[in-house]
Amino acid sequence: MKKLLFAISLLCFSLVNSIHSSALPVNAESYHITGDINNDEQFNVSDIVLLQKFLLSEPDTRLENWQAADFCKDGELNIFDFALAKKELLSPKNSETIESPACKAAAFACLDDKEIIYSNHIHEHISPASLTKLLTASVALHYLSPETIITVGSEQKLVKAGSSLCLIRAGHKLKLYDLLTGMLMASGNDAAYTVAVSVARAVKTDTEMNDAQAVAYFAELMNDYASSLGMENSHFVNPDGWDDAEQYTTVSDLLNLADYAFSVPEIRTITSTYQKYVVFASGENITWTSSNALLNPDGAYYCPDAVGMKTGTTKNAGNCLIAAFTRNEKTYLSIVVGCPSNAERYTLTLKLLSAFTE
Repeated sequence: MKKLLFAISLLCFSLVNSIHSSALPVNAESYHITGDINNDEQFNVSDIVLLQKFLLSEPDTRLENWQAADFCKDGELNIFDFALAKKELLSPKNSETIESPACKAAAFACLDDKEIIYSNHIHEHISPASLTKLLTASVALHYLSPETIITVGSEQKLVKAGSSLCLIRAGHKLKLYDLLTGMLMASGNDAAYTVAVSVARAVKTDTEMNDAQAVAYFAELMNDYASSLGMENSHFVNPDGWDDAEQYTTVSDLLNLADYAFSVPEIRTITSTYQKYVVFASGENITWTSSNALLNPDGAYYCPDAVGMKTGTTKNAGNCLIAAFTRNEKTYLSIVVGCPSNAERYTLTLKLLSAFTE
Protein backbone atom coordinates (compact mmCIF):
# COMPACT_ATOMS: atom_id res chain seq x y z
CA MET A 1 0.00 0.00 0.00
CA LYS A 2 2.89 2.38 0.79
CA LYS A 3 4.40 1.69 -2.65
CA LEU A 4 1.01 2.30 -4.30
CA LEU A 5 0.56 5.58 -2.40
CA PHE A 6 4.09 6.70 -3.36
CA ALA A 7 3.54 5.87 -7.04
CA ILE A 8 0.23 7.71 -7.18
CA SER A 9 1.74 10.72 -5.40
CA LEU A 10 4.48 10.91 -8.04
CA LEU A 11 1.85 10.80 -10.79
CA CYS A 12 -0.12 13.54 -9.08
CA PHE A 13 3.00 15.75 -8.71
CA SER A 14 3.78 15.30 -12.40
CA LEU A 15 0.25 16.25 -13.40
CA VAL A 16 0.15 19.39 -11.26
CA ASN A 17 3.15 20.70 -13.14
CA SER A 18 1.97 19.64 -16.60
CA ILE A 19 -1.77 20.11 -17.27
CA HIS A 20 -4.97 21.85 -16.33
CA SER A 21 -7.62 19.99 -18.38
CA SER A 22 -8.08 18.12 -21.66
CA ALA A 23 -10.84 17.83 -24.25
CA LEU A 24 -13.34 15.08 -23.51
CA PRO A 25 -13.76 12.07 -25.79
CA VAL A 26 -17.17 11.01 -27.03
CA ASN A 27 -18.73 8.27 -24.93
CA ALA A 28 -22.24 6.83 -25.21
CA GLU A 29 -22.31 4.85 -21.96
CA SER A 30 -25.23 5.78 -19.72
CA TYR A 31 -24.19 4.13 -16.46
CA HIS A 32 -20.69 3.84 -15.08
CA ILE A 33 -18.69 2.40 -12.22
CA THR A 34 -16.94 5.40 -10.73
CA GLY A 35 -13.25 5.14 -11.54
CA ASP A 36 -13.63 2.29 -14.06
CA ILE A 37 -12.19 4.27 -16.97
CA ASN A 38 -11.10 1.26 -19.02
CA ASN A 39 -14.48 -0.49 -18.65
CA ASP A 40 -13.14 -3.73 -17.19
CA GLU A 41 -15.75 -3.71 -14.39
CA GLN A 42 -13.33 -2.69 -11.66
CA PHE A 43 -11.51 0.43 -10.44
CA ASN A 44 -7.80 -0.07 -9.82
CA VAL A 45 -4.39 1.46 -10.44
CA SER A 46 -4.56 0.74 -14.18
CA ASP A 47 -7.40 3.27 -14.39
CA ILE A 48 -5.25 5.84 -12.56
CA VAL A 49 -2.40 5.29 -15.03
CA LEU A 50 -4.80 5.59 -17.97
CA LEU A 51 -6.18 8.85 -16.59
CA GLN A 52 -2.66 10.20 -16.21
CA LYS A 53 -1.83 9.40 -19.83
CA PHE A 54 -5.01 11.10 -20.99
CA LEU A 55 -4.41 14.23 -18.95
CA LEU A 56 -0.83 14.39 -20.23
CA SER A 57 -2.21 14.09 -23.81
CA GLU A 58 -0.14 11.03 -24.60
CA PRO A 59 -0.80 9.80 -28.17
CA ASP A 60 -3.31 7.01 -28.79
CA THR A 61 -4.75 7.24 -25.28
CA ARG A 62 -8.39 6.19 -25.27
CA LEU A 63 -10.77 6.37 -22.33
CA GLU A 64 -13.46 3.73 -22.72
CA ASN A 65 -15.65 5.61 -20.24
CA TRP A 66 -14.57 9.16 -19.46
CA GLN A 67 -17.60 9.83 -17.21
CA ALA A 68 -16.24 7.27 -14.78
CA ALA A 69 -13.22 9.55 -14.22
CA ASP A 70 -15.30 12.67 -13.57
CA PHE A 71 -15.12 12.46 -9.79
CA CYS A 72 -15.95 16.17 -9.46
CA LYS A 73 -19.09 15.66 -11.58
CA ASP A 74 -18.49 18.92 -13.46
CA GLY A 75 -18.32 17.55 -17.01
CA GLU A 76 -14.56 17.85 -17.45
CA LEU A 77 -11.42 15.97 -16.46
CA ASN A 78 -8.53 17.63 -14.66
CA ILE A 79 -6.11 17.32 -11.77
CA PHE A 80 -8.90 17.60 -9.23
CA ASP A 81 -10.51 14.44 -10.62
CA PHE A 82 -7.13 12.73 -10.46
CA ALA A 83 -6.68 13.67 -6.81
CA LEU A 84 -10.15 12.39 -5.91
CA ALA A 85 -9.54 9.20 -7.89
CA LYS A 86 -6.39 8.60 -5.84
CA LYS A 87 -8.30 9.14 -2.60
CA GLU A 88 -11.10 6.80 -3.61
CA LEU A 89 -8.69 4.07 -4.70
CA LEU A 90 -6.91 4.14 -1.37
CA SER A 91 -10.11 4.35 0.70
CA PRO A 92 -13.02 3.00 -1.37
CA LYS A 93 -16.49 3.93 -0.18
CA ASN A 94 -18.23 0.83 -1.55
CA SER A 95 -15.84 -2.09 -1.22
CA GLU A 96 -18.31 -4.67 0.08
CA THR A 97 -18.62 -7.89 -1.92
CA ILE A 98 -21.95 -9.71 -1.87
CA GLU A 99 -21.20 -13.43 -2.08
CA SER A 100 -24.50 -14.84 -0.83
CA PRO A 101 -27.18 -15.42 -2.02
CA ALA A 102 -25.71 -16.57 -5.32
CA CYS A 103 -26.63 -15.16 -8.72
CA LYS A 104 -25.34 -15.12 -12.30
CA ALA A 105 -25.03 -11.34 -12.44
CA ALA A 106 -26.14 -8.29 -10.48
CA ALA A 107 -25.95 -4.52 -10.29
CA PHE A 108 -27.02 -1.81 -7.90
CA ALA A 109 -27.07 1.73 -9.28
CA CYS A 110 -28.17 5.25 -8.49
CA LEU A 111 -30.55 6.41 -11.20
CA ASP A 112 -30.01 10.09 -10.39
CA ASP A 113 -26.20 9.97 -10.64
CA LYS A 114 -26.04 7.27 -13.34
CA GLU A 115 -23.51 5.55 -11.09
CA ILE A 116 -23.13 1.80 -10.71
CA ILE A 117 -22.46 1.31 -7.02
CA TYR A 118 -22.14 -2.48 -7.15
CA SER A 119 -21.59 -4.81 -10.10
CA ASN A 120 -21.08 -8.50 -10.73
CA HIS A 121 -20.64 -9.91 -14.29
CA ILE A 122 -22.80 -7.14 -15.76
CA HIS A 123 -21.46 -7.55 -19.32
CA GLU A 124 -22.07 -11.31 -19.63
CA HIS A 125 -24.91 -12.58 -21.83
CA ILE A 126 -27.95 -13.75 -19.89
CA SER A 127 -31.50 -14.84 -20.73
CA PRO A 128 -33.85 -11.94 -19.94
CA ALA A 129 -37.01 -13.92 -19.06
CA SER A 130 -40.01 -11.66 -18.39
CA LEU A 131 -37.78 -8.64 -17.78
CA THR A 132 -38.24 -8.48 -21.57
CA LYS A 133 -41.75 -7.15 -20.98
CA LEU A 134 -40.38 -3.77 -19.90
CA LEU A 135 -39.09 -3.41 -23.46
CA THR A 136 -42.33 -4.75 -24.93
CA ALA A 137 -44.29 -2.13 -22.98
CA SER A 138 -41.87 0.64 -23.94
CA VAL A 139 -42.20 -0.17 -27.64
CA ALA A 140 -45.99 -0.40 -27.43
CA LEU A 141 -46.35 3.00 -25.74
CA HIS A 142 -43.99 4.53 -28.28
CA TYR A 143 -46.30 3.62 -31.15
CA LEU A 144 -49.79 3.51 -29.63
CA SER A 145 -51.80 5.64 -27.21
CA PRO A 146 -52.51 3.95 -23.88
CA GLU A 147 -56.21 4.55 -24.66
CA THR A 148 -56.08 2.45 -27.86
CA ILE A 149 -58.69 -0.33 -27.78
CA ILE A 150 -57.17 -3.71 -28.62
CA THR A 151 -59.03 -6.93 -29.38
CA VAL A 152 -57.53 -10.21 -28.24
CA GLY A 153 -57.32 -12.65 -31.14
CA SER A 154 -55.84 -15.81 -32.58
CA GLU A 155 -52.32 -14.83 -31.50
CA GLN A 156 -53.17 -16.52 -28.21
CA LYS A 157 -52.33 -19.81 -29.92
CA LEU A 158 -48.67 -18.69 -29.91
CA VAL A 159 -48.50 -18.59 -26.10
CA LYS A 160 -46.36 -21.46 -24.83
CA ALA A 161 -47.74 -24.07 -22.46
CA GLY A 162 -46.66 -23.35 -18.89
CA SER A 163 -46.66 -19.58 -19.41
CA SER A 164 -47.64 -17.11 -16.73
CA LEU A 165 -51.02 -15.69 -17.74
CA CYS A 166 -53.30 -12.76 -17.00
CA LEU A 167 -56.26 -14.81 -18.31
CA ILE A 168 -57.39 -12.77 -21.28
CA ARG A 169 -59.36 -14.58 -24.00
CA ALA A 170 -60.00 -14.15 -27.73
CA GLY A 171 -62.74 -11.57 -28.19
CA HIS A 172 -61.89 -9.55 -25.08
CA LYS A 173 -61.41 -5.85 -25.79
CA LEU A 174 -59.06 -3.82 -23.59
CA LYS A 175 -57.35 -0.48 -23.57
CA LEU A 176 -53.65 -0.83 -24.27
CA TYR A 177 -53.00 0.52 -20.75
CA ASP A 178 -55.07 -2.27 -19.22
CA LEU A 179 -53.39 -4.87 -21.42
CA LEU A 180 -50.00 -3.63 -20.23
CA THR A 181 -51.28 -3.82 -16.66
CA GLY A 182 -51.97 -7.54 -17.06
CA MET A 183 -48.64 -8.03 -18.80
CA LEU A 184 -46.50 -6.20 -16.25
CA MET A 185 -48.32 -6.95 -12.98
CA ALA A 186 -49.41 -10.56 -13.55
CA SER A 187 -46.58 -11.11 -16.07
CA GLY A 188 -49.09 -12.36 -18.63
CA ASN A 189 -47.43 -13.90 -21.67
CA ASP A 190 -50.89 -13.94 -23.23
CA ALA A 191 -51.00 -10.15 -23.00
CA ALA A 192 -47.47 -9.85 -24.41
CA TYR A 193 -48.44 -11.63 -27.63
CA THR A 194 -51.59 -9.57 -28.08
CA VAL A 195 -49.56 -6.40 -27.56
CA ALA A 196 -46.95 -7.56 -30.07
CA VAL A 197 -49.27 -8.41 -32.95
CA SER A 198 -51.47 -5.35 -32.39
CA VAL A 199 -48.52 -2.93 -32.43
CA ALA A 200 -46.89 -4.65 -35.39
CA ARG A 201 -50.03 -4.42 -37.53
CA ALA A 202 -50.62 -0.82 -36.51
CA VAL A 203 -47.09 0.19 -37.43
CA LYS A 204 -46.73 -1.76 -40.66
CA THR A 205 -50.40 -1.39 -41.63
CA ASP A 206 -50.20 -4.84 -43.20
CA THR A 207 -53.43 -6.68 -42.55
CA GLU A 208 -52.09 -9.69 -44.45
CA MET A 209 -49.44 -10.49 -41.84
CA ASN A 210 -50.23 -13.67 -39.97
CA ASP A 211 -49.69 -13.83 -36.21
CA ALA A 212 -46.17 -15.29 -36.41
CA GLN A 213 -45.11 -12.70 -38.98
CA ALA A 214 -46.51 -9.91 -36.81
CA VAL A 215 -44.54 -11.15 -33.80
CA ALA A 216 -41.37 -11.33 -35.92
CA TYR A 217 -41.91 -7.75 -37.09
CA PHE A 218 -42.53 -6.62 -33.52
CA ALA A 219 -39.21 -8.22 -32.55
CA GLU A 220 -37.56 -6.01 -35.17
CA LEU A 221 -39.16 -3.00 -33.50
CA MET A 222 -37.91 -4.24 -30.13
CA ASN A 223 -34.34 -4.54 -31.36
CA ASP A 224 -34.41 -1.10 -32.97
CA TYR A 225 -35.78 0.40 -29.78
CA ALA A 226 -33.29 -1.45 -27.60
CA SER A 227 -30.47 -0.08 -29.73
CA SER A 228 -31.82 3.45 -29.30
CA LEU A 229 -31.68 2.94 -25.52
CA GLY A 230 -28.01 1.97 -25.69
CA MET A 231 -28.63 -1.75 -25.28
CA GLU A 232 -25.69 -2.73 -27.46
CA ASN A 233 -25.36 -6.37 -26.35
CA SER A 234 -28.95 -7.53 -26.54
CA HIS A 235 -31.15 -9.30 -29.06
CA PHE A 236 -34.85 -10.17 -28.89
CA VAL A 237 -37.04 -12.56 -30.87
CA ASN A 238 -40.20 -12.68 -28.75
CA PRO A 239 -42.21 -10.24 -26.60
CA ASP A 240 -42.63 -12.34 -23.44
CA GLY A 241 -39.06 -13.43 -22.64
CA TRP A 242 -39.53 -17.14 -23.32
CA ASP A 243 -36.14 -18.88 -23.46
CA ASP A 244 -34.58 -18.80 -26.92
CA ALA A 245 -30.94 -19.08 -27.93
CA GLU A 246 -31.35 -15.91 -30.01
CA GLN A 247 -32.81 -13.88 -27.15
CA TYR A 248 -30.21 -12.47 -24.77
CA THR A 249 -29.14 -9.34 -22.94
CA THR A 250 -26.76 -8.18 -20.19
CA VAL A 251 -27.30 -6.59 -16.80
CA SER A 252 -25.52 -3.52 -18.15
CA ASP A 253 -28.11 -3.27 -20.94
CA LEU A 254 -30.96 -3.94 -18.52
CA LEU A 255 -29.85 -0.91 -16.50
CA ASN A 256 -30.46 1.26 -19.56
CA LEU A 257 -33.84 -0.39 -20.14
CA ALA A 258 -34.92 -0.03 -16.51
CA ASP A 259 -33.80 3.60 -16.44
CA TYR A 260 -35.90 4.38 -19.49
CA ALA A 261 -38.92 2.32 -18.39
CA PHE A 262 -38.96 4.10 -15.04
CA SER A 263 -39.22 7.42 -16.90
CA VAL A 264 -42.41 6.32 -18.68
CA PRO A 265 -45.35 7.33 -16.43
CA GLU A 266 -47.59 4.44 -17.45
CA ILE A 267 -44.91 1.81 -16.82
CA ARG A 268 -43.84 3.41 -13.56
CA THR A 269 -47.43 3.52 -12.29
CA ILE A 270 -48.29 -0.03 -13.33
CA THR A 271 -45.15 -1.64 -11.96
CA SER A 272 -45.43 0.18 -8.62
CA THR A 273 -49.00 -1.08 -8.05
CA TYR A 274 -49.53 -4.22 -5.98
CA GLN A 275 -53.15 -4.96 -6.90
CA LYS A 276 -55.50 -3.53 -9.54
CA TYR A 277 -59.17 -4.10 -10.38
CA VAL A 278 -59.73 -3.66 -14.12
CA VAL A 279 -62.90 -3.50 -16.22
CA PHE A 280 -62.33 -4.39 -19.88
CA ALA A 281 -63.77 -2.28 -22.69
CA SER A 282 -65.86 -5.35 -23.59
CA GLY A 283 -67.34 -5.48 -20.08
CA GLU A 284 -65.42 -8.29 -18.35
CA ASN A 285 -63.56 -7.55 -15.13
CA ILE A 286 -60.59 -9.00 -13.30
CA THR A 287 -58.23 -8.22 -10.42
CA TRP A 288 -54.52 -8.52 -11.14
CA THR A 289 -51.86 -8.84 -8.44
CA SER A 290 -48.22 -7.93 -8.96
CA SER A 291 -45.69 -10.76 -9.11
CA ASN A 292 -43.24 -8.45 -7.29
CA ALA A 293 -43.21 -9.57 -3.64
CA LEU A 294 -41.50 -6.34 -2.56
CA LEU A 295 -44.88 -4.62 -3.04
CA ASN A 296 -46.94 -7.05 -0.96
CA PRO A 297 -47.67 -5.26 2.36
CA ASP A 298 -48.47 -8.58 4.02
CA GLY A 299 -45.53 -10.48 2.58
CA ALA A 300 -42.16 -11.49 3.99
CA TYR A 301 -40.23 -9.33 1.50
CA TYR A 302 -42.30 -6.16 1.67
CA CYS A 303 -40.23 -2.99 1.38
CA PRO A 304 -41.93 0.41 1.79
CA ASP A 305 -39.20 2.03 -0.33
CA ALA A 306 -39.91 -0.24 -3.32
CA VAL A 307 -41.49 1.65 -6.24
CA GLY A 308 -41.71 -0.99 -8.96
CA MET A 309 -40.34 -2.81 -11.75
CA LYS A 310 -40.42 -6.46 -12.90
CA THR A 311 -39.85 -10.12 -12.06
CA GLY A 312 -38.73 -12.81 -14.49
CA THR A 313 -38.28 -16.57 -14.24
CA THR A 314 -37.36 -19.21 -16.83
CA LYS A 315 -35.21 -22.34 -16.83
CA ASN A 316 -32.30 -20.60 -18.57
CA ALA A 317 -32.63 -17.27 -16.78
CA GLY A 318 -33.22 -18.51 -13.25
CA ASN A 319 -35.02 -16.19 -10.85
CA CYS A 320 -34.58 -12.54 -11.85
CA LEU A 321 -35.73 -9.19 -10.52
CA ILE A 322 -35.39 -5.57 -11.51
CA ALA A 323 -36.41 -3.41 -8.55
CA ALA A 324 -36.62 0.35 -8.12
CA PHE A 325 -36.39 2.06 -4.73
CA THR A 326 -36.60 5.60 -3.44
CA ARG A 327 -34.47 6.26 -0.38
CA ASN A 328 -32.54 9.25 0.95
CA GLU A 329 -34.22 11.43 -1.71
CA LYS A 330 -32.65 9.37 -4.50
CA THR A 331 -33.85 6.58 -6.78
CA TYR A 332 -31.93 3.31 -6.99
CA LEU A 333 -32.15 0.42 -9.42
CA SER A 334 -31.29 -3.13 -8.42
CA ILE A 335 -30.93 -5.96 -10.91
CA VAL A 336 -30.31 -9.57 -9.92
CA VAL A 337 -30.47 -12.44 -12.42
CA GLY A 338 -29.90 -16.17 -12.24
CA CYS A 339 -30.78 -16.65 -8.58
CA PRO A 340 -31.46 -20.31 -7.69
CA SER A 341 -34.82 -19.59 -6.01
CA ASN A 342 -37.59 -17.05 -5.73
CA ALA A 343 -36.64 -16.32 -2.11
CA GLU A 344 -32.99 -15.71 -2.96
CA ARG A 345 -33.73 -13.04 -5.56
CA TYR A 346 -35.56 -11.00 -2.92
CA THR A 347 -33.03 -11.68 -0.19
CA LEU A 348 -30.18 -10.57 -2.46
CA THR A 349 -32.05 -7.49 -3.65
CA LEU A 350 -32.79 -6.34 -0.11
CA LYS A 351 -29.20 -7.08 0.90
CA LEU A 352 -27.94 -4.82 -1.90
CA LEU A 353 -30.35 -2.08 -0.87
CA SER A 354 -29.23 -2.27 2.75
CA ALA A 355 -25.51 -2.49 1.97
CA PHE A 356 -25.36 0.52 -0.33
CA THR A 357 -27.99 2.98 0.93
CA GLU A 358 -27.66 2.82 4.72
